[in-house]
Amino acid sequence: MYPGNYAKTKPQAPAVIMGSSGESQTFLQLDQRSNQLAHLLRAAGLRRGDHVALFMENQVHFLEIVWAALRSGLYLTAINSYLTHGEVSYIVDDCGAAAFITSIAKSEVASRVEFPERVTTKLSLDGPITGFDDYESAIAAFPTTPIVDESMGTLMLYSSGTTGRPKGVKRALPTVVPGDPDPAIAGFKTLYNFRDDMVYLSPAPMYHAAPLAYSLWAQQYGGTVIIMERFDPLQALSLIERHQVTHSQWVPTMFVRMLKLSEEERNRHDLSSLEVAIHAAAPCPVPVKHQMIEWWGPKLFEYYAGTEGNGSTIINSEEWLRKPGSVGRSTVATLHILDEDGNELPRGSEGTVWFKGGGNFEYHNAPEKNAESHRPDGMSTLGDVGYVDEDGYLFLTDRKAYMIIAGGVNIYPREIEDVLVGHPAVADVAVFGIPNDDLGEEVKAVVQLVDTAKASPELARELLDYCGEQLARFKVPRSLDFEDELPRLPTGKLYKRLLRDRYMGKLGGTIV
Repeated sequence: MYPGNYAKTKPQAPAVIMGSSGESQTFLQLDQRSNQLAHLLRAAGLRRGDHVALFMENQVHFLEIVWAALRSGLYLTAINSYLTHGEVSYIVDDCGAAAFITSIAKSEVASRVEFPERVTTKLSLDGPITGFDDYESAIAAFPTTPIVDESMGTLMLYSSGTTGRPKGVKRALPTVVPGDPDPAIAGFKTLYNFRDDMVYLSPAPMYHAAPLAYSLWAQQYGGTVIIMERFDPLQALSLIERHQVTHSQWVPTMFVRMLKLSEEERNRHDLSSLEVAIHAAAPCPVPVKHQMIEWWGPKLFEYYAGTEGNGSTIINSEEWLRKPGSVGRSTVATLHILDEDGNELPRGSEGTVWFKGGGNFEYHNAPEKNAESHRPDGMSTLGDVGYVDEDGYLFLTDRKAYMIIAGGVNIYPREIEDVLVGHPAVADVAVFGIPNDDLGEEVKAVVQLVDTAKASPELARELLDYCGEQLARFKVPRSLDFEDELPRLPTGKLYKRLLRDRYMGKLGGTIV
């Protein structure tokens, strides 16, 4: 289905409710406002296949902007709202955006973004930003009815790679007609009992692939989406009770924080309405998941997938209790485990995880990365390592080339290393993840100085501050140590595993 359909069948039903403010938007308002913005984008010259960039915090108008792009046959790139102006500038340029929409809450960064000449439409919500048109005034000039050439667009979100800058994950535009059933999500009714009276809680940032996609899918089924401005464990439980939430999606860090609440706090709210708790994004520690199932009952559904959408696995609570630690069995695509030479490995043998027969994708403007992740026989990979047991259940044993997952957020070391090595005092650097009880992992940096005698806590602090000037806060290392020489192979390749293994379980260094 499509939100425009529900503007006719249940116009006053809430499509969005904000968790803290309570601000809401009906399906009629969602439909009308997204139509107005769609008209504006057409008037600005955007046609099917063009790109819109959205840089915004979680707020009530977020989804109307996404739907305006989707019903106009456009690519929508939601940008991480914590990035610096340089990082945002890169994505706006790389994705080929012709329109950029932001809010006054992001004005400090948005006002410093360097826009290519093709970005002729710049809109600001909730207040003025120099060089931007006022969003409300701009859309008010356009009709609330659909554009005459409606067609379905799709998301093009950015997934960073180990080779440096983030890469846009691009898929072909859908051929489904707006308003018709979407076969891509038809299985959610059977799998999760998605339906028109569902209430979906989204506690994570909306620029992430899963929270955004699942919120859109919930609305396609006619469900209400509750968006938390930011995650708070006690408020999340309160919202489940207040809005009689039926469906939700989490990352393991959120489970950890909810489990750390006192027994009185955990039992304060009635959670009986909750039917489905979906989780993904990072490996969930086995003890944590056991505790969550004991607390919430067999309502947890875990899946393994990527923004790339090339394949996925899923596992429910009953299966997981039989196969603790598994991320499930493949749903549509065929799962293959290959060795480094591309040979198929037997059950129980560890290798790279490949999918065949799932969705097709490409990394935008990244031919080398496309070559690494695709095979001529149609297989593609996210670069993760694991094995499949005798019953077809996948167990992940490593993640793509030292990617760090902190609180469900993907952080890639190369970008941080590139910044640190630019400091005049730094000769070499290695960045990797180390254990963190709350976040799962945290960012660790180990630096080789040009003059090793200058190593000091003061210089460590200077280097961390240097990172903070050029990187979003969540990417800045939590700690930094010095080494006289980093372990590089004769080929020049950094043997990062030696460092990472040394630090596993060991914190310390200069803490931010």
